[in-house]
Amino acid sequence: MKHAFVFPGQGAQFPGMGKSLYEQSALAKEYFEQANEILGFRITDIMFGGTDAELKQTNVTQPAIFLHSVILYETTPDLMPNMVAGHSLGEFSALVANKVLTFEDGLRLVAKRAAAMQRACEINPSTMAAVLGLEDAKVEEICAEFTDEVVVAANYNCPGQLVISGSNEGIRLACERLKAAGAKRALVLPVGGAFHSPLMQPAREELEEAIAHTQFSNPTCPVYQNVDAHPYIDPGMIKQNLINQLTAPVRWTQTVQKMAENGATHFTEVGPGSVLQGLIKKIAKEVTIDGIS
Repeated sequence: MKHAFVFPGQGAQFPGMGKSLYEQSALAKEYFEQANEILGFRITDIMFGGTDAELKQTNVTQPAIFLHSVILYETTPDLMPNMVAGHSLGEFSALVANKVLTFEDGLRLVAKRAAAMQRACEINPSTMAAVLGLEDAKVEEICAEFTDEVVVAANYNCPGQLVISGSNEGIRLACERLKAAGAKRALVLPVGGAFHSPLMQPAREELEEAIAHTQFSNPTCPVYQNVDAHPYIDPGMIKQNLINQLTAPVRWTQTVQKMAENGATHFTEVGPGSVLQGLIKKIAKEVTIDGIS
């Protein structure tokens, strides 16, 4: 019987996130104030009192979710994971939880990642779409038909739910074809760009340099990484997978399946919201699922 801890990614944010944590825990307050200093602006003001629109800015959203998840984890006593994983951005939270990254280095990398992704979105205007009710193989087949536009599978969230990523025109055309092929829905998402696609190459290059200059330590337990859903304990491999993550799909379905295969019977989501708990219920029906939020 193994206990897996999982950490959410972009989209889990909400106005007021982390406020009660800040007010009720002296240690949490210390972490938040340290984050304000590292980031060079008071992200706590936006997290606790900002609007939904302010919180949705990539340079705010990613550090905000990371902070909420990691500070919750660090201030909850007696957590002993046997394995960890995070969805996209959440992989950075997972790497702080299993001691590969320090809190400070994790936050600096997340801030760098957010800024680099924002710049990549400005270079290549692009988007993503959620596809519901089609087999993964069928979605992949339709994506592969596009040769003049970028259209790729980006997030394997759970069976029957796959997010695609690419150029604006490519995604528009792909949605039409996917609906014609029987998708229940193919809906363009309100995101800044084509995350987890080749269009994130400029961001990947920026992040690669930052990761190369960051100390990665030996983990206390394996991290199951997005790029191939396999467990890793070697810091060098973890680094490379984290770099590859920006232009590769998030294999969340496969990650949860692999964790369950390797003995995870209890999954705990740490961070804002409960999106991952909902996905895990659809992927591994036999496991126990809860959350710390």
